[in-house]
Amino acid sequence: QVQLKESGGGLVQPGGSLSLSCALSGSMQRADALGWFRQSPGKQRALVASITPDGRTDYGGPVKGRFAISIDNAKNAVTLQMNSLKPEDTAVYYCHAAVNGYAYWGQGTQITVSS
Repeated sequence: QVQLKESGGGLVQPGGSLSLSCALSGSMQRADALGWFRQSPGKQRALVASITPDGRTDYGGPVKGRFAISIDNAKNAVTLQMNSLKPEDTAVYYCHAAVNGYAYWGQGTQITVSS
């Protein structure tokens, strides 16, 4: 069983920055991929960013060049640095881990970008 615990959500002004962290129970190396998805009202859950244990990354189109995903091996966590935030980034952000063909999700954390 894999458990994911997110932290770091909140309210930020347009143009600001936030960092999300997702602590993973168990070995990071067991995961095929780790990442973040987001969902806003009336929309489907969509990929924000993903990373493999060997460091290969992928980003959703709307966040390319603004967000950065990384693995913190010391904390056994995956982090998402979000810069130049826009109101359209407002959503619930979910941590995700793919392990041995199974998908695991965090509980979600709200990000609101508003002045």
